[in-house]
Amino acid sequence: MKLICLDMEGVLTPEIWIELAKRTGIDDLRRTTRDEPDYDALMKERLGILDRNGLGMEALRPVIDGFEPLPGARRFLDAVRASYQLVILSDTFYEFSGPLMEKLGWPTLFCHRLEVGASGRIRDYRLRLADHKRLTVQAFRRLNYVVDAVGDSYNDTGMLGEADSGFLFRPPPNVVEEFPQFPMFTEYDDLLEAFGVERPAVREPRLATG
Repeated sequence: MKLICLDMEGVLTPEIWIELAKRTGIDDLRRTTRDEPDYDALMKERLGILDRNGLGMEALRPVIDGFEPLPGARRFLDAVRASYQLVILSDTFYEFSGPLMEKLGWPTLFCHRLEVGASGRIRDYRLRLADHKRLTVQAFRRLNYVVDAVGDSYNDTGMLGEADSGFLFRPPPNVVEEFPQFPMFTEYDDLLEAFGVERPAVREPRLATG
């Protein structure tokens, strides 16, 4: 029995911190795991930036409510779920992800929690489990699932290597260069084909090139 594990940001949704940077005008929030593989260092930097700018959950919530999935992501998820079980493994936070999960049809999501004070200030973050993507894929395989995994960043490569088949989806050039062992895709329909899923009747428009 096959199970599909997907990263969220960059695969199904925009990078949340980049979107926050765009919508708040704070360019320092643009750094992601595509740039910094040390997740703890990255998160401490992010929370410090929010604190210095006086941005708590009350200020961020209207911004987060306006986030939209990537074009074609809902259609892609529906096609996968018609054939296989699917779990999203993400290093995002439940406090950020709710509006996006609703727009994606509430797929199963494993991620982390923020520690938010009574005033709405984000004081810290709490990992569900260190290295949770790789360990979750490992656990599913022990349960006798064949696992296909998809991600786009440094923090996905552990689960891609642990899976029976690992794929990169629209990764940055530095990740492609450092991890050439993982097949790379840029279109949802081609990824469906790699999973062995029949493509929906209406093909998703391909990204413009050049």
